[in-house]
Amino acid sequence: MHDLRKFARYFRPYKKSLVLGILCIFASVVIGLLVPLLVGRAVDDLQTGVTWAKLTRYALAILGVSAVSGLFLFLQRRILIGMSRHVEYDLRQDFYAHLQRLPLSFFQSNRIGDLMARATNDLSAIRQLAGPMIMYTLQTVFVVILILPLMLRISVRLTLLLFVTMPLVSLTVKYFGQQVHVRFEKIQEFFSQISARAQENFSGVRVVRAYAQEEAEIAAFNSLNRQYAERNLGLVRVSAVMRPLLQFVIGTGYVLIIWYGGRQAVRGQISVGQVTEFILYLTRLIWPLIALGYVVNLYQRGTASLKRMNAIFAIEPAIADRPSAREQEAPLRGRIEFRHLTFAYSEHREPVLKDINLVIEAGQTVAFVGRTGSGKSTLMNLIPRLIEAPPKTVLIDDVPITDYTLAQLRSGIGYVPQETFLFSDTLAENIAFGVERAERAEVEWAAEIAGLTDDIRGFPSGFETMVGERGITLSGGQKQRTAIARAILRQPKILILDDALSAVDTFTEEKILAQLRGVMRERTSLIVSHRVSTVRDADLICVLDAGRIIERGTHEELLARSGAYSALYERQLLEEELAAT
Repeated sequence: MHDLRKFARYFRPYKKSLVLGILCIFASVVIGLLVPLLVGRAVDDLQTGVTWAKLTRYALAILGVSAVSGLFLFLQRRILIGMSRHVEYDLRQDFYAHLQRLPLSFFQSNRIGDLMARATNDLSAIRQLAGPMIMYTLQTVFVVILILPLMLRISVRLTLLLFVTMPLVSLTVKYFGQQVHVRFEKIQEFFSQISARAQENFSGVRVVRAYAQEEAEIAAFNSLNRQYAERNLGLVRVSAVMRPLLQFVIGTGYVLIIWYGGRQAVRGQISVGQVTEFILYLTRLIWPLIALGYVVNLYQRGTASLKRMNAIFAIEPAIADRPSAREQEAPLRGRIEFRHLTFAYSEHREPVLKDINLVIEAGQTVAFVGRTGSGKSTLMNLIPRLIEAPPKTVLIDDVPITDYTLAQLRSGIGYVPQETFLFSDTLAENIAFGVERAERAEVEWAAEIAGLTDDIRGFPSGFETMVGERGITLSGGQKQRTAIARAILRQPKILILDDALSAVDTFTEEKILAQLRGVMRERTSLIVSHRVSTVRDADLICVLDAGRIIERGTHEELLARSGAYSALYERQLLEEELAAT
């Protein structure tokens, strides 16, 4: 019930549509119930003598009533089903926006295929709650409430006879509805596994083919697909038993009514027209009772899916605007300070960064080197709050980063992460990502700075070349340079390059760095690299080891100390000499 209460808020903007749709259902049912009344009177009237005038009068009356009832039936479907589509739209928007606000750790622990299944399959089941279920439920309620008095007016005994089969209908719906709920919830969870497996295989198609695992992956997917089909067939079997059983129980009641009503008519206790009217009321009652099973089915499926969606909504974004955050009046200048920064990914784990104290002046270029796992990328991720630092340990322009709104903070930062991600779009759109209405000249300028222009000239469609899923049509170096161009185009005050040139050769690296130096002079630049050649011209070089800054200085100063940086430099020189021979 808690899940349904939370879901109910999506109906607030559409209260008028909901009320109007309910009124249309009521009008359709009320007017539709005039047809049995007219038929019953026609049967009794025509027994006294059949004339064309009588036939025409009753035929036109029944036709007119049916037409008006059909009009309201059309309106109720258009209004309520249309409303359900709007509710689905709002829910999908909220779900997508919520996912965008969740931390990176959430996506590391949840499979993308599972999230996609919730955003498609589950959302479709929830929409049934908002439209068809409401419509069919109210139809059933209105029909039962309005028909019973009409039936009692004709014959109390005939009406009471209906209640012989009614409890059986309720028990059938209750039992099979529970079976549907349990099975459907398990099916949805299993569908998530299939979606996740397919998504991972499509994303990692190069690895699958490189290891000649196509047949193995096809066999594994076939096994999952077979299990999914078998579980669905189990649900089909339950549904297949429920509906015929409902019809049998209702049909039994139908037979009882015809038998007993016929006897009453023979005895003259009620007229033939009244028996006909009662049977037509019963016919009108059959569909709502059958629909009751369908409604329960929709309810069980919808609530199972709603539970899965709300499980994601219940996860609070770990990184969000603090109550103290506000739009800072002065634009970012780019001065960064780390004050006694100690950071661990959880309370029970060893700190990744330990007592980092560093001031980076605006416009300065600072490089970070060190062994893998020394904390370089973690330090970079703290600045745009991709992960959360302890309070007041990271400041920009002497203001704690938590006092900035996320929008202002991140709009002033150009970030190129270790793992380059490109969207399945054109090169131009990938470069312009994050910049509204970027001019083509600006895109070309950013590509030139990133050293991508010569490659683009070799593509048949130039900047309009589609890069494919995750940029699969580009080389590693081309993807990195595209990401650099994307960051530069934003004209950020802080530029972070986290090992952003690892996939390019030394010659291309020198060329890109030469063009980047002009851009870096105008902004604070942070460079993470394993190559000394990448960082040697930085204003300050920091060497990290086990989460601590163990050395800092210029290239020449660090070489003179004959420490960790000097050893790294000499090792790379030796590697280059060996590669040359």
